[in-house]
Amino acid sequence: MVRCVLIDDELPGLTYLRRLCEQIEYVEVVKAYNDPTKFLKEINDLDFDVCILDIEMPGINGLEVAKHLQGKLVIFSTAYKQYAAEAFDLEAIDYIRKPIKQDRLEKALQKAKLYLEKQEAPEEFIHINSNKGKTFLYFNELLYITVADTDKRDKRAMLRNDTEIILKNISFDDLMKLLPRRIFIRVNRQTILAKHVIATYTSETINTNILDTEGKRLQFALNEHYRKTFFENYTS
Repeated sequence: MVRCVLIDDELPGLTYLRRLCEQIEYVEVVKAYNDPTKFLKEINDLDFDVCILDIEMPGINGLEVAKHLQGKLVIFSTAYKQYAAEAFDLEAIDYIRKPIKQDRLEKALQKAKLYLEKQEAPEEFIHINSNKGKTFLYFNELLYITVADTDKRDKRAMLRNDTEIILKNISFDDLMKLLPRRIFIRVNRQTILAKHVIATYTSETINTNILDTEGKRLQFALNEHYRKTFFENYTS
């Protein structure tokens, strides 16, 4: 599933774009905005893969919005061709001219889908900066990742055998880009879990099979912004 956020200040165009996206079976429209400033206020609470983004908008244009989308794929949609070079300088995955046609939109989203699938291709480890230097982080050893106690820019990775390493200066969005989604899932703004540690869950709480020092199961909050994705991915 390719999860999309749509942004266009013109409501008729936004409605049309949403309708086109909803006709593509592997696309989920997470949310649509006709106000880019509202989107930027809510961006940290959204779980999405791709942003389909208009360029000429009042207040802040799409090129500026794209600079806030680190770790996300961007498809620009605009009636103007003069922004193409700058758009691709921002590493946009595609640039669609308006009026948008269904087949052209599908071509762009297929690029995004293939890119995401490549990111999720089977791997055994990632090579990442840590407090111990460059580290091979093996997926079968990783239980969960949370925020480090000493510096929120760092993340604490808990491994089997009660060992941990500190992942240096990396965001949860970037970690989810590196970690395979068939194995790991984000459950709130500050936690990524390996799926195999999940024992039971409710709509608000996840109980794991990891025991703390008192022999109690570790619990994690299931944030409402990640709940739908959790149920779709974990229960599938």
